Amino acid sequence: MSMFCFQCQETAKGTGCTIAGVCGKKDDLANMQDLLIYTLKGVAIVNTFAREVGLNHPKADGFIVNGLFMTITNANWDKNEFFNKVREGLRIREEVKDSILEAGYRLHSHTDFVTWYAETNEDLEIKSASQEVSILATRDEDIRSLRELIVYGLKGLAAYLQHAAQLNYTDDNLYAFMQKALAQTTDDEVSMQELIDLSMECGKYGVSAMELLDTANTSTYGHPEMTKVNIGVRQNPGILISGHDLKDMEELLKQTEGTGVDVYTHSEMLSANYYPAFKKYNHFVGNYGNAWWEQTREFESFNGPILMTTNCIVPPKASYKGRMYTTGATAVEGVNYIEKREDGSKDFSMIIDHAKMCEPPVEIEKGEIIGGFAHNQVAQVADKVVDAVKQGDIKRFFVMAGCDGRHKSRSYYKEFAEELPKDTIILTAGCAKYRYNKLDLGDINGIPRVLDAGQCNDSYSLVMTALKLKDAFGLESINELPLSYNIAWYEQKAVIVFLSLLYLGVKNIHVGPTLPAFLSPNVTNFLVENFGVGGITNTTEDIEMFM
Repeated sequence: MSMFCFQCQETAKGTGCTIAGVCGKKDDLANMQDLLIYTLKGVAIVNTFAREVGLNHPKADGFIVNGLFMTITNANWDKNEFFNKVREGLRIREEVKDSILEAGYRLHSHTDFVTWYAETNEDLEIKSASQEVSILATRDEDIRSLRELIVYGLKGLAAYLQHAAQLNYTDDNLYAFMQKALAQTTDDEVSMQELIDLSMECGKYGVSAMELLDTANTSTYGHPEMTKVNIGVRQNPGILISGHDLKDMEELLKQTEGTGVDVYTHSEMLSANYYPAFKKYNHFVGNYGNAWWEQTREFESFNGPILMTTNCIVPPKASYKGRMYTTGATAVEGVNYIEKREDGSKDFSMIIDHAKMCEPPVEIEKGEIIGGFAHNQVAQVADKVVDAVKQGDIKRFFVMAGCDGRHKSRSYYKEFAEELPKDTIILTAGCAKYRYNKLDLGDINGIPRVLDAGQCNDSYSLVMTALKLKDAFGLESINELPLSYNIAWYEQKAVIVFLSLLYLGVKNIHVGPTLPAFLSPNVTNFLVENFGVGGITNTTEDIEMFM
């Protein structure tokens, strides 16, 4: 095999991509991503030791967060970026090692993770294709499974930490844990039970990271509020912004004000429409399109430039590649990249000038969708919800958060939502909602049957909502609530949400459309036996089972 990757739900044959990624990445890019992870682990080993002896290296913290984010599925497609990032990592690793020696200490680890070095692209490619860099270098299937579960959880953690850092919210304890965990995935003395414990600890820090990002977003832009979002278009030229980074959203809105250019959200950026701070911009029109995987069709019809702020990039078609721009941890070879300025801000004037030369978007749908049901908004109607439950008007809540994807099997989630009894409520977050958020599912006593909290990281809001309902009913555990979890997953941010739910003691989570390929049979059995984790079958049987 020329590569091996099984980190996303669409991995080939449900076991692993070995020739090219189903996502679209070629083997050489996949191998370079593995080499970056290998490099990050080396930096984590030396920086964890540096922390233990009182040395502080913020540069290493930022590098590890950004590097992990770059390797999330559909984030970065530019191999040159990986060459540069690996070289940067090796330089940082050596700087940290030098500081340890200068302080009079000796590094205990002398594994290849902390000793290998290369400079040229050719040497880096040779190293990336070597056996020791591959995921399969870990021979024991269960150890490999748990190591990758932790690494993928850390990738999701890194995404949330980078968004929070954009708004100047950081937490050194989270950085320290991330690096300690990365280092432990290289240690052959760490047992299977210790890795299980570490994965649960990863969930603990996942909750902390989501809380940090929630605080960053709401302190900066206000609490999301119930909002009717326009899904039609106007006749001005427009810019389409996708991804998850609200700081980029803010800067784009400020810079486009008064230019005659409208701004639309796409996919996960839909939730920007719910924040009070963004509603003051009259040229902020609404949402255009659906989940990330439909962009090859929707970006063509939009006509204007597209700004990708985070992952969820499908390799662009030639017809709109020249209108695409990337920033942050994302990149595509041959696509314009927006760098940060020295003060940390970004200049979007190139995109704005481009938009002015484009035709207005082609309208692909009309109407409105309702969202903005984050924990603060739900708390304001909690009494109404509790009364509806007590009166028997609401029989059960379904958490249907997570990711959308291309597989035909994902029509299950649309059908599931349509077939649910009319006395049930769907709690959702992430792009999985695009399977059902435009359906006319009605309401219960004025409460919409689909309560959208926002992005995947806003799964924290769903947890907070469950905890508030638990308290309102005087229950000991959220597992006593009439609440079921039927979660769709695609990439690694879903993994950290999953681990966070397990840490919080949530039982009987069902995951689909398939269980992760990186879970070995023994690890899967552990999750089934200890947490009641399950898959999906068909809508009729599953609804009967849940109800």
